Amino acid sequence: MDLESYRYVDGLWMHTVFDEDNLRSVFSYKPRPDDVFIATYPKCGTTWTQYLVLSILRKGDPPKTAVDFSLASPFLELLGAEAAEKMVRPGLLKVHLPFGKTPFSTDAKYICVTRNPYDVCVSFYYHTKGYTPKSERDVSFARFHELFITGKLSWGDYFDHLHSWYEERSRPNVLFFTYEKLKKDTISWVLKIADFLGSEYGEELRRDSTLLRKVLDTCSIENMKSVFNNSMKTLLKDLLSLSPEKSLKSVEVYRELVTQKGELHETEGFIRKGVVGDWRAHFTLEQIEKTKAWIEKKTKGSDVMRLWSDIDLP
Repeated sequence: MDLESYRYVDGLWMHTVFDEDNLRSVFSYKPRPDDVFIATYPKCGTTWTQYLVLSILRKGDPPKTAVDFSLASPFLELLGAEAAEKMVRPGLLKVHLPFGKTPFSTDAKYICVTRNPYDVCVSFYYHTKGYTPKSERDVSFARFHELFITGKLSWGDYFDHLHSWYEERSRPNVLFFTYEKLKKDTISWVLKIADFLGSEYGEELRRDSTLLRKVLDTCSIENMKSVFNNSMKTLLKDLLSLSPEKSLKSVEVYRELVTQKGELHETEGFIRKGVVGDWRAHFTLEQIEKTKAWIEKKTKGSDVMRLWSDIDLP
């Protein structure tokens, strides 16, 4: 939550932990026809959707460790384009980039998941807190909320990202939906995702109810917590320890970072609650009013907030 640790990289506001060469390699990456991207603003259901996609592609048997997951669905801003080149296919490329910064091709596929801004703010807060050194004393939600509604976080303003993908949602190679809809009707959306990946995937899940149940059970919050919550904070260290045939040169820029000592603030884990409406336990009336004013300003002339017309937002 230290603003001195952020800077612009080719117009994108990012924390200094992200290496500039890795970022620029992503901006210039040329998508392959078999590339599938998941493009989300942080904390919009990214990991859940990644795990669902990998479970569909791998017949209910997605990676069982954070390292294998990161190799099968690499976070490009962190690992660079090299990770896309080395990814075992079929796989999934993760970005938090707005449309204009995402490597785009009409031959590749793009899954964009969004989530209501109130819950995003809360989830992003806990995520950021968990990666903040204890030397940073003010890690209050109040401070984070101010950063969130002013866009002073990695990847910039939430609505700038959302608008960029919302405007492209009708493209045939873009699947756009909300986290809330995925939670409300998971089976229907898993089938839609499968159809989008390839008709054969949707047909198989409709034909094989046992496989469909396996996909759903594998991607439960409880199972994902067991996969991710004890390993994500050591991910870079673990990636640096990979055998030569699996290793990524782009990870070497983080070697000094992982050797630095210093405790991080406690949080509830990489996979937290996965619920809709947790914002009600965090926002004060003043923060609600500030958020409403920000939303009104950022959505003027757009109907984007209709995406959440059925969940009783302020």
